[in-house]
Amino acid sequence: MTDKMTEIFLDEANDLLDKLEDLLLELENNPSDSETISAVFRSMHTIKGSSGMFGFDAISSFTHDIETVFDEVRNNRLPVTSKLITLTLRARDQIRQMLDNEDKTELPSEAQTLVNSFKELLTPGQSSKQEESAAENAEPNKDMTEAIWRIRFEPSKDIFKNGTRPLGLLEELRSLGTCTVTPFLSKIPPLNKMDPHTCYLSWQIIITTKASIDELKDVFIFIDSDSRVEYNCVFQIDDLIEDQPKKLGEILVEKNETTEEAIAAALGTQKTIGQVLTDAKVISKEALEAALSEQQHVKVLQEKKQQETVTQTIKVNSEKLDKLIDLVGELVTFNARLGQLSQSIQNNVLSTLGEQGERLIIELRDTAMDMRMLPIGTIFSRFRRLVRDLAGNLNKDIELITEGAETELDKTVIEKLNDPLVHLIRNSVDHGIEMPDERKKRGKDPVGKVTLRAQHAGAFVIITIEDDGAGLNKRVIKQKAVEKKLIAPEDDLSDSEIYDLIFMPGFSTASQVTSVSGRGVGMDVVKKDIMALGGTVSTVTEEGKGTKFILKLPLTLAIIEGILVQIADSYFIIPLSNVVECLGFERKIFGKISGSINIRNEVVPYIDLRNFFEIDAELPASEQVVIVNDQDSRLGLVVDKVIGNYQTVIKPLGKLYRNVTGISGATILGDGSVALIIDVFKLSDVLRESDSLTAMQQTAVG
Repeated sequence: MTDKMTEIFLDEANDLLDKLEDLLLELENNPSDSETISAVFRSMHTIKGSSGMFGFDAISSFTHDIETVFDEVRNNRLPVTSKLITLTLRARDQIRQMLDNEDKTELPSEAQTLVNSFKELLTPGQSSKQEESAAENAEPNKDMTEAIWRIRFEPSKDIFKNGTRPLGLLEELRSLGTCTVTPFLSKIPPLNKMDPHTCYLSWQIIITTKASIDELKDVFIFIDSDSRVEYNCVFQIDDLIEDQPKKLGEILVEKNETTEEAIAAALGTQKTIGQVLTDAKVISKEALEAALSEQQHVKVLQEKKQQETVTQTIKVNSEKLDKLIDLVGELVTFNARLGQLSQSIQNNVLSTLGEQGERLIIELRDTAMDMRMLPIGTIFSRFRRLVRDLAGNLNKDIELITEGAETELDKTVIEKLNDPLVHLIRNSVDHGIEMPDERKKRGKDPVGKVTLRAQHAGAFVIITIEDDGAGLNKRVIKQKAVEKKLIAPEDDLSDSEIYDLIFMPGFSTASQVTSVSGRGVGMDVVKKDIMALGGTVSTVTEEGKGTKFILKLPLTLAIIEGILVQIADSYFIIPLSNVVECLGFERKIFGKISGSINIRNEVVPYIDLRNFFEIDAELPASEQVVIVNDQDSRLGLVVDKVIGNYQTVIKPLGKLYRNVTGISGATILGDGSVALIIDVFKLSDVLRESDSLTAMQQTAVG
């Protein structure tokens, strides 16, 4: 049980550290945001308390010193500076390392150095005061618990004469929490008798706040002695969900507007209690309105809290989600076999049950897929820190802008997308964005911008990494490619072909090796990783204006839409996202793996899958070719027969078959047989290598 609880603590602590990084970066942009400062303090306080509870004494001690500094910030005794943010980010990284450290009680030397740096931020005397404050706050403080307060504010008639603005006081209350304000207007005289220097109004304020009674009283500290303010705590928020909201009669009796006897008498009639009491002039209409507004305020808050309780998130191990998808796939296969059986024996009852089962399984499948979908913002947020650190290392001023963080993508895709995005962002920061002085000379804002954008496009997600830097220089790229013997000097390349050179292994335009780039490692990995996900990457650039890297990725890797094809007794799935068209094929070359066909005056190379996979069977009377795109060009896949669309639950290949060229996975068909999923991109590489080998052989012969 202890190990289980410790595991839960580690998960929670890592989540808090992720949120802490986002909060610190947000605080750097808005140093005066009290809500963010309080959130940072609460995160530190929670980590300190939880780590001490589970025996991570070193973390508890280390975090306590940081919490001390942020309590000073919270009380406006210490400003938020770039140095403080940098130190706290380093402390956050240190805590994460300490969570992985087997020694829970010994404070590392790096952590002690950070503690000393934090203490240097405090002026003499503050540290000892904070120790006292921390000791006082160690006990639960009821005043800091969120509560609903009823405040009755009756200013004196002469309050305007000393310069006090009652509306300003109400606005100050609003800054402390959620308010419902009810004005009392009964004392306002006719216009011809009104004195503009006299205040005739009074108010009831219902406020939901974490502020203490002293903080509420501080709002009215400067009003004159003839003004009257009453404070009553209506509810503690912790009790709100368990307790029933007060009835109207209870509120009126509590406020001394009427008696329990009058309430009991009113309840004996068929009218509403409020109408009876006002008709009998037991209470005024204003008192009724104030009580109703209080009741509504509490009701709305209670519904909100109950909704939060009902819709709270439950963490589920990703392996369990993968298992759920596997089981759904088994159900899909089982139902398909049931459908085939019902057709073969012509049983109407069985057919009806199969149709009902199919509807339920489809709904279950969609729900299971939704559970695997995560907002891409879960990885977008971590790049803010990356850009900040890289910009600091390169002495550049760069802002990261994210758009479409709510766009959802399969968790497997998101997990494998992190490294490619890191490489692309590093490239934009290092190669794309110019130095501030250079940007000024070009009439640009010295602060460079890198935009990370995501949006849905049918069954795909488009992710764009855009910078407003110098753009790609075709001449420099081609020159570097020639130097590295990636191309020949006389090669005539189009613009897109030149830009694609940056994705070749070992290519880099950096003049020197730095901690950021210059080793020629990264962009080739980006293309391989994106292609492995079944996606594409393209480049759009304008010299002097900036560069866009556009990634196109499938929504999910668990279930894909495909085209089911047949060769002899074997079945294959071709991903629908790659399919352009299906055509008839007339075989002219026998026994060769590849060739080319003319489609509307365009020569398209093809691969004969029968020969490629060495399927020894009699040729059919007619064959078909499926034209697919592989990001850069088109090719054909020759098959015996195109059967039709097929929703494919992807099954991984076993260890013996993982490295089979041209196959990326498998699926189970309705009759229990296995269909292999074609890897279009690998087949395209095979075709290119085959063409290159043929060209080299012809050159050698010549």
